[in-house]
Amino acid sequence: MHFQQTEIRLEARRPGFHLITREILGALPGIGRVRAGFLQLFLQHTSASLTINENADPDVRADLARWIDRAVPDNAPYFEHTAEGPDDMPAHVRTVLTQTSIGVPIAAGKLTLGTWQGLYLWEHRTSPHERRVTISVIGE
Repeated sequence: MHFQQTEIRLEARRPGFHLITREILGALPGIGRVRAGFLQLFLQHTSASLTINENADPDVRADLARWIDRAVPDNAPYFEHTAEGPDDMPAHVRTVLTQTSIGVPIAAGKLTLGTWQGLYLWEHRTSPHERRVTISVIGE
């Protein structure tokens, strides 16, 4: 049985979707030896999300960004928690609606992502923040 766990830091990015598949795989040099297993990603923040999403047509990500901005607007007068600015509480709500942890099976040393899928950091904050991700792999 193989187990590996590491933490990576993702550079600060603007709001929106950011493909991080290569950064994740770059932190796992031994993944090619895993015949069957599981990759778990955990984002150590409550104002950004992880998602598996479309990696071919950018319209999908733009539509999702427009939807969440409309569903949870910045500067909404009903939010009281604004300690870090008017995007603070909306970012937390957006994270509750999405996820901070995702898992992907591994087969024959590769993630079993679909043809048009990629791993994304979905940054919800207006001001860029460095993000930390714990990566865990278990397999044989």
